[in-house]
Amino acid sequence: MKQATWYNAERVSQPGSVVLNAWRAERVQASNTSQQNLTVQELANLISGAGGVGGPSVSETTAMRVSAVYACVALIAGAISTLPMPVYARSVDGREIVDHPYFWLLNESPNDDLSAAVFWEFMVSSRLFYGDCFAEILRPSFRSSKVTGFVPHHPNRVQPFRDTAGNLFYRVTPLLGAQYTVHPADMIHVPSLGFDGLRSPSPITYAARQAVGTALSADEYNSRFFTNGARPDFAITAPGSLSEDQANMIRSTWNDKHAGVAKSHMPAVLMGGLDIKQLSLSAADSQILATSMFQVEQIARVLGVPPHMIGHTDKSTSWGAGVENMGRGFVKFTLKRDLVKFEQEFNRKLWPTRERLFLRFDLADIERGDLKSENEALRIALGRAGEPGWMTQNEVRKAKNLPPKDNGDELLEVTAVAPAPSPTEKTTDEKSAAAAG
Repeated sequence: MKQATWYNAERVSQPGSVVLNAWRAERVQASNTSQQNLTVQELANLISGAGGVGGPSVSETTAMRVSAVYACVALIAGAISTLPMPVYARSVDGREIVDHPYFWLLNESPNDDLSAAVFWEFMVSSRLFYGDCFAEILRPSFRSSKVTGFVPHHPNRVQPFRDTAGNLFYRVTPLLGAQYTVHPADMIHVPSLGFDGLRSPSPITYAARQAVGTALSADEYNSRFFTNGARPDFAITAPGSLSEDQANMIRSTWNDKHAGVAKSHMPAVLMGGLDIKQLSLSAADSQILATSMFQVEQIARVLGVPPHMIGHTDKSTSWGAGVENMGRGFVKFTLKRDLVKFEQEFNRKLWPTRERLFLRFDLADIERGDLKSENEALRIALGRAGEPGWMTQNEVRKAKNLPPKDNGDELLEVTAVAPAPSPTEKTTDEKSAAAAG
């Protein structure tokens, strides 16, 4: 009997679909190829990065031990984590805040395990330490455009790659379970300066590597210096030469009698012609404090933080006079670099192209000045001294989180009033009467 033409020996010899299995094999091969092609920055991250010439190793973990790095990252991440992110709707008159389910995800809790403040702090600190931050977008199904939550991933557990056609994908390695691939439409990815299309270099371990390495070396030297390991404070001299055993005996005897805080002020009794000479601080030792302070400025310069905002008040700042102007400069030149990136990334991943909704951080609280200046600005906005107002009472009360007031939606308008005639100037009626005789 002749075999049917539709019979396929390859199809029945293996389980599943032949086409699907071939597609899976191609994807696995492309995945393995992308894993082998590491960039220079990825290779540096794998070996934890080296410090300066002969210096300590600089990585994200060791950089956290530098107080200036910790303070800068905590300041930037903490400031952004406290900003509200309302949902706005575009209208003919401008924009207005609307009630939307995404507000809870971005301002209260993105998932069951994290609060919104922790989520934003993790995202910002990941970008500063590793160059990129990632958050997976959760949806009810593959075909749904609705968002039900966000799951942040550690940058070391996410590997962007491109397939043979050049399409971008993200390979995620979870704490539990097997690897899986995420489509770029379902991944929030905010890179840093130096982005090459896949990853970005770490600002701390790349741009500030030398400064962080020097700061680590300075901290180690200071630790040894103040624990009497780098240089002794004095020397015991003898009129003649001493053997090694005699010198060790004198040293151990002195430590037994005078070592420790409780024995620090006991009088010393020297015999046999022994004498004590105080050792002066060398020029290199006296410069170690200046070097440490300079590294604080270097680290703050790379991360865009004014030194005075992390406790470094040795020199004056060029950000303007007064704390108010300095705070506004920090928001304008440092925070907005991250805020705009997050706003654009979330807007293009959450909303369709023609959607009238959008997200934006509210900077009103962080840009607010002192109470006197704020009240003066609001008084001018309401209208005063013959000037028309450009804000209503209810708009001002809403900005101050106060309930609206009846008849408070009208702008103050100023009507032109004719000036009163001077006492010596005759009116038009008087002039007409005088002309009539």
